[in-house]
Amino acid sequence: MKTITCTAPVNIAVIKYWGKRDEKIILPLNDSISFTLNQDEMCARTTVAVSPSFTEDRFWLNGKEESLENPRIQNCLKEIRRRASKRKLEGSIEDILNWHVHICSVNNFPTAAGLASSAAGYACLVYALGQVYGVEGDLSSIARQGSGSACRSIYGGLVRWYKGELDDGTDSVAQPIAPPDHFPNLRIIICVANAGRKKTGSTDGMRQTVQTSRLMEYRVKESVVTRTEAMMEAIQDKNWSTFCDLTIADSNEMHAVCLDTFPPCVYMTDTSHAVASLVHQYNEVKIARGDLNHKVCYTFDAGPNACLFVPGAVVKEVLALLLRTFPPGPSQSPTEYVKGIPAQSATLSKELMSLGDEDFEGGRLKYLIHTRVGDGPRLMLDAESSLLDHTTGVPKPTNGTA
Repeated sequence: MKTITCTAPVNIAVIKYWGKRDEKIILPLNDSISFTLNQDEMCARTTVAVSPSFTEDRFWLNGKEESLENPRIQNCLKEIRRRASKRKLEGSIEDILNWHVHICSVNNFPTAAGLASSAAGYACLVYALGQVYGVEGDLSSIARQGSGSACRSIYGGLVRWYKGELDDGTDSVAQPIAPPDHFPNLRIIICVANAGRKKTGSTDGMRQTVQTSRLMEYRVKESVVTRTEAMMEAIQDKNWSTFCDLTIADSNEMHAVCLDTFPPCVYMTDTSHAVASLVHQYNEVKIARGDLNHKVCYTFDAGPNACLFVPGAVVKEVLALLLRTFPPGPSQSPTEYVKGIPAQSATLSKELMSLGDEDFEGGRLKYLIHTRVGDGPRLMLDAESSLLDHTTGVPKPTNGTA
């Protein structure tokens, strides 16, 4: 038996991917740009094992066996094996191509809740398969065929996914554009309004939008093209204020085209809008002080959960503001409510104390995840990290989470 275990990160897009020109091999209608998040707080972990004793391909996700007939998983597996077969293999390695595979994957955060679980999961799957079969070179175009945004999780820092022009998708790849520390000490706070499975999945939502939204036509032909190049310039110049404005604008536009869809795709909730409003109020204070380098920006993927990008110098202040405006539920302690990097308290100024809406009821947010920008997939070398038993090739009894 040959076994490999890897972890892979979540990524959060600041220029959104929404809409495909080819659904089968997942080719997007526009380029997108994302931050890769640190794996200490949010990651997928996958173990891949191959053995001549396995009688069939098998797959377990978050402790439950799933069908491997999923065409997206099959596309990734077939492409990895195809690339491996083209290499000059030596000795018993060639036999591996004929062995069955067992795959076990877990997330340490909610699945299908608008937190980019599929991006982390498919990036981890493809990276682990690549390690097992000795496939080198670009893996982003393979991960893309599992979940479009997964191609961006193949790299750390800031990443751009190029939509490409070719029908076969060979030029639709992700490439890193800046390292994790490009904006030094940047923090990310994810405000989880709902950790449940979203009503309209991204695949269905995108299809409906492309088919029915007139605003989407304008986005693809005009606004997102201009905004992407402006974002690249802001990143290159490290212009944080412009970066924030562009990030918010693209998130707002993506959800506008979702609402322009027929029937509309509604992902944001009243709580989502309350978080967005708080960010705008906070930024008005910073702008009035001429403190543009300490603005905060939000972005929402296809779900109700806000992702806030916060300069490290004001992260204590922003966390204190969030805790005041969206306090924990009655049964939650502060340590349960703020997950990830430990949070320290800060005293809010009178000006900041006046921000927020009138409803300070506890429990509107389920919890906060405090994290930072991170690197790409990691290979885990210790045997204890494996999710599969090294003798039977089936999941270990305790492997329900990453």
